[in-house]
Amino acid sequence: MFDLPLQIAAVLRGFKPSWFVAGGWAIDLFLEKETRLHQDIEIAIFRKDQAVLHDYFDGWLLQKVINGELVVWHRDEWLTLPIHEVHCYKETAQPPQIEILFNESNKTEWLYRRNENIRRSLVKIQPESSAGVNFLCPEVVLLYKSKNPRAKDERDFQAVVKRLDVECKEWLKDAIKVSNSKHHWLRSL
Repeated sequence: MFDLPLQIAAVLRGFKPSWFVAGGWAIDLFLEKETRLHQDIEIAIFRKDQAVLHDYFDGWLLQKVINGELVVWHRDEWLTLPIHEVHCYKETAQPPQIEILFNESNKTEWLYRRNENIRRSLVKIQPESSAGVNFLCPEVVLLYKSKNPRAKDERDFQAVVKRLDVECKEWLKDAIKVSNSKHHWLRSL
């Protein structure tokens, strides 16, 4: 169980800045079970650590995503918003591809890149799973998924909302209200 997140943890063992599994795998790590097949795995780091990331993945092909297209990310290039996604490839690595998502932050808070008025304490955003892998807290993952929820996102929401504690549920409700006050998930929160 959790083979891919554990492989990622092995690849990133020497990466000193904070990193955490994001997306659907983060939901599964929170639920402590694999709920579905995943097409890929996303890893989140803070934007401020991108130079360390570039150095760490020396020897890999690093590409940034611009308007849905993969473009080589050069070592001396500092990526700013709206660019927030990088793909790392190395044929001989396991896994051979890792998707990195830059998250915004200040000294004490995670900041939602779509609306920096939505914030969460850095202490609360990266719990560790029973498998020993850090993951992005489910309320933040669900906030990202709330923008344009697909069927799998709806299932993730239904699986997680029952397990969130009161404080996390309130935070998610308030965050969704700020980003989309008519969102249908608000009825369940």
